[in-house]
Amino acid sequence: MSTLEQDIAALLTKVQKARPLVHNMTNVVVTNFTANGLLALGASPVMAYAREEVADMAKVAGALVLNIGTLSTEQVDAMIIAGKSANLHGVPVLLDPVGVGATRLRTEAAERILREVKIALIRGNASEIANLVGEVSDIKGVDAAESSAEINAEIALRASHQFNAVVAITGKEDVIADGAHYRIISGGDVLLTQVTGAGCLLTSVLGAFAAVERDMMLAGTAGLAYYGAAAARAAERTASLGPGSFQVAFLDELAKLHPHSVKGYATIAEASSMAAGGESR
Repeated sequence: MSTLEQDIAALLTKVQKARPLVHNMTNVVVTNFTANGLLALGASPVMAYAREEVADMAKVAGALVLNIGTLSTEQVDAMIIAGKSANLHGVPVLLDPVGVGATRLRTEAAERILREVKIALIRGNASEIANLVGEVSDIKGVDAAESSAEINAEIALRASHQFNAVVAITGKEDVIADGAHYRIISGGDVLLTQVTGAGCLLTSVLGAFAAVERDMMLAGTAGLAYYGAAAARAAERTASLGPGSFQVAFLDELAKLHPHSVKGYATIAEASSMAAGGESR
């Protein structure tokens, strides 16, 4: 087992033992699925949105996740309050810029959050991250067309430099970058695209790992790898049954994750090893 594999295995154990509190300011479509997914993983979810309490909740959480999937100006104001409290108390803040580029409100909301709050990790699809860095990319609602891992890596690296944050672009292959280098994580299953909130839950799962590990590149890598492995294992069990059965099986697989679950179900490739011939580690 490589050092990286040992590190991510240790992180899963740490999440399961610590049961970190993840404060989610997420959208109304995915609240229940997000809470159940975090509980299955072994984390403790809380959903708090009121301006009067978000600062207090954020400061005692292990991580704060801001998701703009269904937003209003009032919600963004509350997110800024929570984010500033989290920053003040050393709590990592994650941003899921759902649908950025689809409307002016979404784009301006994400820009404001990034301007006023120190974000530790950003997760989105290729179009969302491209629009964040000023590249016009096709987006329809909250969905986007796939692009290659290499193109996504360039976008992620640019976003990481621009926002001084670790950036994850998820899709057929996931890419995570910290400005200096990137990794490509392969795993998951296409059935994830047929479950509403799969991406939103992923950001919150990354929050659970960020709550126990201050190295956001390592935390993000671990979260992506285990999430992909759980999805692949669930798809294997429900190949002929469809997305409803897959969703339930996926929650089950999140609950059954153990340190070695990644083996055979997800791979992690370093940028440097890919350049030398695609060796995975």
